[in-house]
Amino acid sequence: MISALQNLLFCVPKAAVLHGKSVGFATQNSRFRNVKVQLSLFKRIIFTNPYLFSSIYLE
Repeated sequence: MISALQNLLFCVPKAAVLHGKSVGFATQNSRFRNVKVQLSLFKRIIFTNPYLFSSIYLE
């Protein structure tokens, strides 16, 4: 009876902590994906449109 009560008391905070961790990982993954998309867009602009930056070098 006591071990069942101890398990119950341990499982509730454990579930809350694990839920908090999964939310944190989801946020990190979302940030990583956003940066990855922005980086690929930046690379496309820099490497495919050299004429955008030619006026800077000519002045």
